[in-house]
Amino acid sequence: MTETIHRAHNFNAGPAGLPLEVMQQAQAELLDYKGTGMSVVEMSHRSKEFEGMITEAEADIRELLNIPASYKVTFMQGGASLQFSMIPMNFRAPGASADYIVTGAWSKKALGEAEKLGAARVAASTKAGNFDRVPDSLDLDPKAAYLYYCSNETIHGVEFFQEPEAPAGVPLVCDASSDFMSRPLDISKYAYLYAGAQKNVGPAGVVIGILREDMLERVPENMPVMLDYKVQATEKSLYNTPPSFSIYMVGLVMKWIKKNGGLAGIEARNKAKADLLYSAIDASGGFYKGHAQPESRSRMNVTFRLPSEELEAQFVSEAKKLDMIGLKGHRSVGGLRASIYNAVELSDIEFLVQFMKEFQTRNG
Repeated sequence: MTETIHRAHNFNAGPAGLPLEVMQQAQAELLDYKGTGMSVVEMSHRSKEFEGMITEAEADIRELLNIPASYKVTFMQGGASLQFSMIPMNFRAPGASADYIVTGAWSKKALGEAEKLGAARVAASTKAGNFDRVPDSLDLDPKAAYLYYCSNETIHGVEFFQEPEAPAGVPLVCDASSDFMSRPLDISKYAYLYAGAQKNVGPAGVVIGILREDMLERVPENMPVMLDYKVQATEKSLYNTPPSFSIYMVGLVMKWIKKNGGLAGIEARNKAKADLLYSAIDASGGFYKGHAQPESRSRMNVTFRLPSEELEAQFVSEAKKLDMIGLKGHRSVGGLRASIYNAVELSDIEFLVQFMKEFQTRNG
């Protein structure tokens, strides 16, 4: 007799859901990883077993993204928020300025950290429209140390589907934390791209960095060792004890992505989910109103409002009783948000859409 596994419809913004088969494999290997008699959480990061694990995870990331040999791949701690400081510390020379595109809460926070450490300017901001779109134009400094942007803003539900074009010679830096591995990317357009794992590719605790080697020449001497990209790259993420279990889980998710058609297959899956949910919003006659402008709508975080805050609270409460978790919008903007990352199934969206229609019928 097969035991039924209770799994919620997980719409959390992060940490977010992981594929069931990945969780089951981790469960099966938890006490004894490949005959070692140890769990991944117990073994030395200097062991041949862990070395094989991290090497294979990197190889699969390189394969999926077709990363050129001239790029380093690192696994770091501190979350994306530490990267906000590390980037200007490593890449912005004394007296230089960096450009920031501000399209939501996370790029705004990155700008704030950069300003604490030196000069930074706003190349574009969509704050006037409450961060409901990507910018139409950019005011770029041709001498900027780098151009920084966040490819997907989780709180406001805005996503770039085309990279901003930096002036010649200005490196492009991207926080891809919430749409990493959700679609194909041309890594050669980036000088540095990083992502916290806890949205699409693993549990919290590890940040994946993809760094063009020439950027290491910018790293100043006497950097604090744990904030030094050169150390992280040359030591192959093993200067200190890395977040070993998180890296192991990232490796399992990479195998799952490859099994499901690679990034092209994952993109088709994500597009189908987003199209279904946005269609339900648009077909509601205004009962549900999307926050982001149609051309900037995120495939990862669908943000929307109801006619009143009271109805929004009722929606969240009733949805939770049906095991739909994480639909309350971020406290800074309110409303509702369905985060539909890679591991969310189309059936989860179908369940949510059916509930939305029934809720409107009862309360519209």
